[in-house]
Amino acid sequence: MRIETIEVFPVKIRKEHVYLGETTTLDSPYDYYMRPEYRCPYSKNMETLLVKITTQSGVCGWGEALAPVLPEVAGTIIKNLFTPVLLGENALNRGVLWNRLYDLMRDRGYYTGFMVDAVAAVDCALWDIAGRQAGLPVYQLAGGAYRDRIPAYVSGLPAPKLEDKIALALDWKAKGFRAIKLQIGYGMEEDIRIMAALREALGDDFKLMIDAHWNYTVPQAIRLARRLEELDVAFLECPLNPEDLPGYAELAAAVDLPIALGEADRTHWQYKEILDRRCCDIVQPDVGRCGITEMMRIAQLAELYGRPVAPHLSVGQGGCIAATLHCDAALYNFHGMQEYQPSILPVANEFLTKPIVCKDGFLEVPEGPGLGIEYDEEKVRYYSAP
Repeated sequence: MRIETIEVFPVKIRKEHVYLGETTTLDSPYDYYMRPEYRCPYSKNMETLLVKITTQSGVCGWGEALAPVLPEVAGTIIKNLFTPVLLGENALNRGVLWNRLYDLMRDRGYYTGFMVDAVAAVDCALWDIAGRQAGLPVYQLAGGAYRDRIPAYVSGLPAPKLEDKIALALDWKAKGFRAIKLQIGYGMEEDIRIMAALREALGDDFKLMIDAHWNYTVPQAIRLARRLEELDVAFLECPLNPEDLPGYAELAAAVDLPIALGEADRTHWQYKEILDRRCCDIVQPDVGRCGITEMMRIAQLAELYGRPVAPHLSVGQGGCIAATLHCDAALYNFHGMQEYQPSILPVANEFLTKPIVCKDGFLEVPEGPGLGIEYDEEKVRYYSAP
Protein backbone atom coordinates (compact mmCIF):
# COMPACT_ATOMS: atom_id res chain seq x y z
CA MET A 1 0.00 0.00 0.00
CA ARG A 2 2.78 2.41 -0.89
CA ILE A 3 1.72 5.91 -1.91
CA GLU A 4 2.46 6.50 -5.59
CA THR A 5 0.78 9.78 -6.54
CA ILE A 6 -0.83 12.75 -4.81
CA GLU A 7 -3.07 15.17 -6.71
CA VAL A 8 -4.61 18.36 -5.35
CA PHE A 9 -7.73 20.08 -6.67
CA PRO A 10 -8.51 23.60 -5.45
CA VAL A 11 -12.17 23.75 -6.50
CA LYS A 12 -14.08 26.99 -7.10
CA ILE A 13 -17.73 26.65 -8.05
CA ARG A 14 -19.65 29.73 -9.19
CA LYS A 15 -23.38 29.58 -8.42
CA GLU A 16 -26.23 32.01 -8.84
CA HIS A 17 -26.87 32.06 -5.10
CA VAL A 18 -24.34 33.06 -2.46
CA TYR A 19 -23.75 31.26 0.81
CA LEU A 20 -25.79 32.88 3.64
CA GLY A 21 -27.79 34.94 1.14
CA GLU A 22 -27.22 38.00 -1.01
CA THR A 23 -24.91 40.87 -0.23
CA THR A 24 -24.53 44.35 -1.70
CA THR A 25 -20.87 43.96 -2.73
CA LEU A 26 -21.15 41.29 -5.40
CA ASP A 27 -20.32 43.76 -8.20
CA SER A 28 -16.71 43.86 -6.97
CA PRO A 29 -14.07 42.46 -9.37
CA TYR A 30 -12.60 40.37 -6.53
CA ASP A 31 -13.75 36.88 -5.56
CA TYR A 32 -13.88 37.75 -1.86
CA TYR A 33 -16.14 40.21 -0.11
CA MET A 34 -16.70 41.23 3.48
CA ARG A 35 -19.82 40.54 5.49
CA PRO A 36 -19.63 43.30 8.12
CA GLU A 37 -21.84 41.44 10.59
CA TYR A 38 -19.36 38.53 10.61
CA ARG A 39 -16.12 40.54 10.24
CA CYS A 40 -14.53 38.09 7.81
CA PRO A 41 -14.36 37.51 4.04
CA TYR A 42 -16.63 35.21 2.11
CA SER A 43 -16.31 34.06 -1.49
CA LYS A 44 -18.65 34.55 -4.41
CA ASN A 45 -17.75 30.94 -5.22
CA MET A 46 -18.18 27.76 -3.24
CA GLU A 47 -14.54 26.89 -2.63
CA THR A 48 -12.87 23.80 -1.28
CA LEU A 49 -9.72 21.70 -1.57
CA LEU A 50 -9.83 18.05 -2.63
CA VAL A 51 -6.87 15.68 -2.59
CA LYS A 52 -6.60 12.30 -4.30
CA ILE A 53 -3.98 9.84 -3.07
CA THR A 54 -3.28 6.73 -5.17
CA THR A 55 -1.26 3.72 -4.04
CA GLN A 56 0.99 1.49 -6.11
CA SER A 57 -1.66 -1.23 -5.89
CA GLY A 58 -4.22 1.08 -7.52
CA VAL A 59 -6.31 1.83 -4.43
CA CYS A 60 -7.08 5.53 -4.16
CA GLY A 61 -8.67 7.70 -1.53
CA TRP A 62 -10.12 11.20 -1.48
CA GLY A 63 -9.91 13.80 1.25
CA GLU A 64 -11.11 17.36 1.65
CA ALA A 65 -9.99 20.38 3.65
CA LEU A 66 -12.50 23.00 4.68
CA ALA A 67 -11.25 25.84 2.49
CA PRO A 68 -13.92 28.52 2.04
CA VAL A 69 -11.26 31.00 0.95
CA LEU A 70 -7.90 30.47 -0.79
CA PRO A 71 -8.06 26.66 -1.25
CA GLU A 72 -4.89 26.88 -3.30
CA VAL A 73 -2.92 27.70 -0.13
CA ALA A 74 -3.51 24.33 1.54
CA GLY A 75 -3.14 22.75 -1.90
CA THR A 76 0.32 24.24 -2.28
CA ILE A 77 1.32 22.92 1.14
CA ILE A 78 0.29 19.40 0.14
CA LYS A 79 1.84 19.59 -3.32
CA ASN A 80 5.19 21.11 -2.40
CA LEU A 81 5.76 20.21 1.26
CA PHE A 82 3.83 17.01 1.99
CA THR A 83 4.27 15.11 -1.27
CA PRO A 84 8.02 14.41 -0.98
CA VAL A 85 7.42 13.17 2.57
CA LEU A 86 4.48 10.93 1.65
CA LEU A 87 5.59 9.31 -1.62
CA GLY A 88 6.59 5.69 -1.05
CA GLU A 89 5.10 5.58 2.46
CA ASN A 90 2.57 2.95 3.55
CA ALA A 91 -0.84 4.59 3.21
CA LEU A 92 -2.19 2.43 6.04
CA ASN A 93 0.14 4.12 8.56
CA ARG A 94 -2.23 7.05 8.89
CA GLY A 95 -1.42 7.72 12.56
CA VAL A 96 2.30 7.75 11.87
CA LEU A 97 1.82 9.97 8.84
CA TRP A 98 -0.43 12.42 10.72
CA ASN A 99 2.29 12.99 13.29
CA ARG A 100 5.01 13.19 10.66
CA LEU A 101 3.15 15.83 8.68
CA TYR A 102 2.24 17.80 11.80
CA ASP A 103 5.89 17.73 12.89
CA LEU A 104 7.10 19.32 9.65
CA MET A 105 6.46 22.92 10.66
CA ARG A 106 5.53 22.93 14.36
CA ASP A 107 8.91 24.29 15.45
CA ARG A 108 8.27 27.25 13.13
CA GLY A 109 4.91 27.99 14.70
CA TYR A 110 2.66 26.54 11.98
CA TYR A 111 0.63 24.22 14.16
CA THR A 112 -2.82 25.44 13.16
CA GLY A 113 -4.44 27.26 10.24
CA PHE A 114 -3.71 26.32 6.63
CA MET A 115 -1.00 23.86 7.68
CA VAL A 116 -3.38 21.68 9.69
CA ASP A 117 -6.15 22.10 7.10
CA ALA A 118 -3.76 20.45 4.64
CA VAL A 119 -3.06 17.63 7.13
CA ALA A 120 -6.82 17.14 7.54
CA ALA A 121 -7.32 16.62 3.80
CA VAL A 122 -4.53 14.04 3.60
CA ASP A 123 -5.74 12.31 6.75
CA CYS A 124 -9.28 11.85 5.39
CA ALA A 125 -7.87 10.46 2.14
CA LEU A 126 -5.79 7.92 4.09
CA TRP A 127 -8.87 6.79 6.05
CA ASP A 128 -10.69 6.42 2.73
CA ILE A 129 -7.86 4.25 1.39
CA ALA A 130 -7.83 2.10 4.54
CA GLY A 131 -11.57 1.50 4.27
CA ARG A 132 -11.41 0.68 0.58
CA GLN A 133 -8.50 -1.71 1.12
CA ALA A 134 -10.33 -3.49 3.95
CA GLY A 135 -13.72 -3.39 2.23
CA LEU A 136 -15.15 -1.60 5.29
CA PRO A 137 -16.78 1.78 5.89
CA VAL A 138 -14.73 4.35 7.81
CA TYR A 139 -17.09 4.21 10.78
CA GLN A 140 -16.24 0.51 11.16
CA LEU A 141 -12.52 1.31 11.24
CA ALA A 142 -13.29 3.92 13.89
CA GLY A 143 -14.90 1.33 16.16
CA GLY A 144 -18.38 0.77 14.75
CA ALA A 145 -21.62 2.67 14.31
CA TYR A 146 -23.91 3.74 17.13
CA ARG A 147 -26.34 5.08 14.51
CA ASP A 148 -26.84 4.91 10.73
CA ARG A 149 -29.13 7.93 10.40
CA ILE A 150 -28.08 11.25 11.85
CA PRO A 151 -30.67 13.77 13.07
CA ALA A 152 -30.01 17.02 11.20
CA TYR A 153 -30.60 20.62 12.13
CA VAL A 154 -30.97 23.31 9.49
CA SER A 155 -28.17 25.88 9.63
CA GLY A 156 -29.28 29.35 8.65
CA LEU A 157 -32.37 31.08 7.31
CA PRO A 158 -30.89 33.20 4.48
CA ALA A 159 -33.71 35.69 4.06
CA PRO A 160 -33.45 39.44 4.72
CA LYS A 161 -36.83 40.01 6.38
CA LEU A 162 -38.12 38.46 9.58
CA GLU A 163 -41.35 37.29 7.98
CA ASP A 164 -39.34 35.52 5.28
CA LYS A 165 -37.18 33.82 7.91
CA ILE A 166 -40.30 32.58 9.66
CA ALA A 167 -41.76 31.29 6.38
CA LEU A 168 -38.53 29.40 5.65
CA ALA A 169 -38.47 27.92 9.15
CA LEU A 170 -42.06 26.73 8.88
CA ASP A 171 -41.26 25.14 5.52
CA TRP A 172 -38.35 23.20 7.07
CA LYS A 173 -40.60 22.07 9.90
CA ALA A 174 -43.14 20.80 7.38
CA LYS A 175 -40.34 18.81 5.71
CA GLY A 176 -39.62 16.91 8.91
CA PHE A 177 -36.86 18.95 10.52
CA ARG A 178 -37.12 19.61 14.24
CA ALA A 179 -34.25 22.04 14.82
CA ILE A 180 -32.78 25.21 13.30
CA LYS A 181 -29.67 27.21 14.09
CA LEU A 182 -29.75 30.86 13.12
CA GLN A 183 -26.61 32.83 12.27
CA ILE A 184 -27.15 36.21 13.81
CA GLY A 185 -25.16 38.74 15.82
CA TYR A 186 -26.94 41.88 14.63
CA GLY A 187 -27.18 43.38 18.11
CA MET A 188 -28.85 42.03 21.21
CA GLU A 189 -32.32 43.49 20.77
CA GLU A 190 -32.55 42.45 17.13
CA ASP A 191 -31.24 38.97 17.89
CA ILE A 192 -33.79 38.51 20.67
CA ARG A 193 -36.58 39.85 18.46
CA ILE A 194 -35.75 37.31 15.74
CA MET A 195 -35.45 34.36 18.12
CA ALA A 196 -38.66 35.27 19.99
CA ALA A 197 -40.59 35.44 16.71
CA LEU A 198 -39.22 32.06 15.62
CA ARG A 199 -40.08 30.48 18.96
CA GLU A 200 -43.66 31.76 18.73
CA ALA A 201 -44.05 30.56 15.14
CA LEU A 202 -42.43 27.13 15.56
CA GLY A 203 -43.78 26.13 18.96
CA ASP A 204 -42.22 24.69 22.08
CA ASP A 205 -41.49 21.27 20.53
CA PHE A 206 -38.95 22.72 18.07
CA LYS A 207 -35.25 23.21 18.92
CA LEU A 208 -33.64 26.58 18.29
CA MET A 209 -29.94 27.39 18.45
CA ILE A 210 -28.02 30.58 17.79
CA ASP A 211 -24.59 31.21 16.24
CA ALA A 212 -23.51 34.71 17.27
CA HIS A 213 -20.34 34.77 15.14
CA TRP A 214 -18.02 36.25 17.77
CA ASN A 215 -19.98 39.52 17.98
CA TYR A 216 -20.31 40.04 21.74
CA THR A 217 -18.27 40.93 24.80
CA VAL A 218 -18.50 38.82 27.96
CA PRO A 219 -21.04 41.07 29.76
CA GLN A 220 -23.13 41.31 26.57
CA ALA A 221 -23.01 37.55 26.00
CA ILE A 222 -24.10 36.89 29.59
CA ARG A 223 -27.11 39.19 29.18
CA LEU A 224 -27.92 37.65 25.79
CA ALA A 225 -27.68 34.09 27.13
CA ARG A 226 -29.98 34.82 30.07
CA ARG A 227 -32.61 36.23 27.73
CA LEU A 228 -32.22 33.28 25.35
CA GLU A 229 -32.76 30.91 28.29
CA GLU A 230 -36.28 32.31 28.56
CA LEU A 231 -36.87 31.24 24.93
CA ASP A 232 -35.61 27.70 25.64
CA VAL A 233 -32.73 28.03 23.15
CA ALA A 234 -30.70 24.79 23.00
CA PHE A 235 -27.23 26.37 22.77
CA LEU A 236 -25.37 29.61 22.09
CA GLU A 237 -22.46 29.16 19.68
CA CYS A 238 -19.33 31.30 19.48
CA PRO A 239 -20.53 34.59 21.00
CA LEU A 240 -16.98 35.74 21.90
CA ASN A 241 -13.75 35.93 19.94
CA PRO A 242 -12.24 32.42 19.73
CA GLU A 243 -9.03 33.52 21.49
CA ASP A 244 -10.89 34.70 24.58
CA LEU A 245 -10.79 31.47 26.57
CA PRO A 246 -10.95 33.22 29.97
CA GLY A 247 -14.05 35.03 28.71
CA TYR A 248 -15.66 31.78 27.61
CA ALA A 249 -14.93 30.23 30.98
CA GLU A 250 -16.56 33.20 32.72
CA LEU A 251 -19.57 33.01 30.39
CA ALA A 252 -20.06 29.26 30.73
CA ALA A 253 -19.92 29.51 34.53
CA ALA A 254 -22.38 32.39 34.66
CA VAL A 255 -25.28 31.01 32.61
CA ASP A 256 -27.36 27.86 32.35
CA LEU A 257 -27.64 28.01 28.55
CA PRO A 258 -25.13 25.57 27.00
CA ILE A 259 -22.22 27.30 25.26
CA ALA A 260 -20.81 25.73 22.07
CA LEU A 261 -17.25 26.37 20.87
CA GLY A 262 -14.51 24.98 18.69
CA GLU A 263 -15.02 25.42 14.95
CA ALA A 264 -11.87 27.57 14.71
CA ASP A 265 -9.69 24.99 16.49
CA ARG A 266 -7.91 22.07 14.89
CA THR A 267 -6.00 19.90 17.35
CA HIS A 268 -6.52 18.01 20.58
CA TRP A 269 -3.91 20.26 22.21
CA GLN A 270 -6.13 23.28 21.57
CA TYR A 271 -9.19 21.42 22.80
CA LYS A 272 -7.39 20.31 25.96
CA GLU A 273 -6.96 23.95 26.95
CA ILE A 274 -10.62 24.67 26.14
CA LEU A 275 -11.73 21.71 28.25
CA ASP A 276 -9.28 22.32 31.09
CA ARG A 277 -10.61 25.86 31.44
CA ARG A 278 -14.25 24.66 31.21
CA CYS A 279 -14.88 27.15 28.43
CA CYS A 280 -17.90 25.44 26.92
CA ASP A 281 -20.55 22.76 27.34
CA ILE A 282 -20.45 21.45 23.74
CA VAL A 283 -17.37 21.08 21.53
CA GLN A 284 -17.60 21.62 17.76
CA PRO A 285 -14.58 20.30 15.84
CA ASP A 286 -14.80 20.39 12.03
CA VAL A 287 -13.44 17.35 10.19
CA GLY A 288 -12.35 19.59 7.31
CA ARG A 289 -10.05 21.42 9.72
CA CYS A 290 -8.90 18.59 11.98
CA GLY A 291 -9.32 15.38 9.95
CA ILE A 292 -10.83 12.11 11.12
CA THR A 293 -7.85 11.16 13.29
CA GLU A 294 -8.03 14.36 15.33
CA MET A 295 -11.85 14.35 15.37
CA MET A 296 -11.79 11.02 17.19
CA ARG A 297 -8.98 12.14 19.52
CA ILE A 298 -10.89 15.32 20.39
CA ALA A 299 -14.07 13.33 21.01
CA GLN A 300 -12.27 10.91 23.33
CA LEU A 301 -10.73 13.84 25.18
CA ALA A 302 -14.10 15.56 25.49
CA GLU A 303 -15.60 12.36 26.89
CA LEU A 304 -13.19 12.55 29.83
CA TYR A 305 -14.61 16.00 30.65
CA GLY A 306 -18.23 14.94 30.17
CA ARG A 307 -18.68 17.12 27.09
CA PRO A 308 -20.69 16.05 24.01
CA VAL A 309 -19.41 16.59 20.47
CA ALA A 310 -21.50 18.41 17.86
CA PRO A 311 -19.33 18.41 14.71
CA HIS A 312 -19.27 21.69 12.85
CA LEU A 313 -20.14 21.51 9.14
CA SER A 314 -20.36 24.63 6.99
CA VAL A 315 -19.31 24.92 3.34
CA GLY A 316 -17.42 21.63 3.09
CA GLN A 317 -18.42 19.60 0.06
CA GLY A 318 -18.91 15.83 -0.39
CA GLY A 319 -15.70 14.70 1.28
CA CYS A 320 -16.26 16.82 4.38
CA ILE A 321 -19.92 15.83 4.63
CA ALA A 322 -19.24 12.10 4.22
CA ALA A 323 -16.32 12.11 6.68
CA THR A 324 -18.41 14.02 9.22
CA LEU A 325 -21.28 11.54 8.95
CA HIS A 326 -18.93 8.58 9.49
CA CYS A 327 -17.58 10.31 12.59
CA ASP A 328 -21.13 11.04 13.78
CA ALA A 329 -21.94 7.35 13.47
CA ALA A 330 -18.89 6.29 15.49
CA LEU A 331 -18.97 8.94 18.25
CA TYR A 332 -20.00 7.65 21.67
CA ASN A 333 -20.53 11.19 22.99
CA PHE A 334 -22.28 12.56 19.90
CA HIS A 335 -24.41 15.58 20.79
CA GLY A 336 -27.40 14.18 18.91
CA MET A 337 -27.78 16.57 15.98
CA GLN A 338 -25.65 17.31 12.93
CA GLU A 339 -25.43 20.71 11.26
CA TYR A 340 -26.96 20.64 7.76
CA GLN A 341 -26.42 23.29 5.10
CA PRO A 342 -29.34 23.22 2.64
CA SER A 343 -27.52 25.32 0.02
CA ILE A 344 -24.36 23.19 0.16
CA LEU A 345 -25.50 19.56 -0.10
CA PRO A 346 -27.06 19.88 -3.58
CA VAL A 347 -23.82 21.39 -4.90
CA ALA A 348 -21.76 18.69 -3.21
CA ASN A 349 -23.93 16.01 -4.77
CA GLU A 350 -23.27 17.40 -8.26
CA PHE A 351 -19.71 16.09 -7.89
CA LEU A 352 -20.70 12.63 -6.63
CA THR A 353 -21.86 9.68 -8.70
CA LYS A 354 -24.31 8.75 -5.91
CA PRO A 355 -25.79 11.50 -3.75
CA ILE A 356 -25.54 11.89 -0.01
CA VAL A 357 -29.12 11.76 1.26
CA CYS A 358 -30.90 14.10 3.67
CA LYS A 359 -34.55 13.15 4.09
CA ASP A 360 -37.26 13.84 6.67
CA GLY A 361 -34.80 15.63 8.93
CA PHE A 362 -32.11 12.92 8.87
CA LEU A 363 -28.75 12.62 7.10
CA GLU A 364 -27.92 9.09 6.01
CA VAL A 365 -24.40 7.77 6.53
CA PRO A 366 -22.95 6.81 3.11
CA GLU A 367 -22.58 3.06 2.76
CA GLY A 368 -19.73 1.27 1.02
CA PRO A 369 -16.01 0.93 1.69
CA GLY A 370 -14.07 3.94 2.86
CA LEU A 371 -16.07 7.14 2.95
CA GLY A 372 -18.73 5.52 0.77
CA ILE A 373 -18.67 8.18 -1.94
CA GLU A 374 -17.35 8.31 -5.50
CA TYR A 375 -16.41 11.53 -7.29
CA ASP A 376 -17.20 12.50 -10.85
CA GLU A 377 -13.53 13.09 -11.49
CA GLU A 378 -14.07 14.82 -14.82
CA LYS A 379 -16.18 17.46 -13.11
CA VAL A 380 -13.65 17.86 -10.28
CA ARG A 381 -10.87 18.45 -12.78
CA TYR A 382 -12.99 20.91 -14.74
CA TYR A 383 -13.77 23.09 -11.72
CA SER A 384 -10.19 22.98 -10.43
CA ALA A 385 -8.64 24.02 -13.75
CA PRO A 386 -6.79 27.35 -13.59
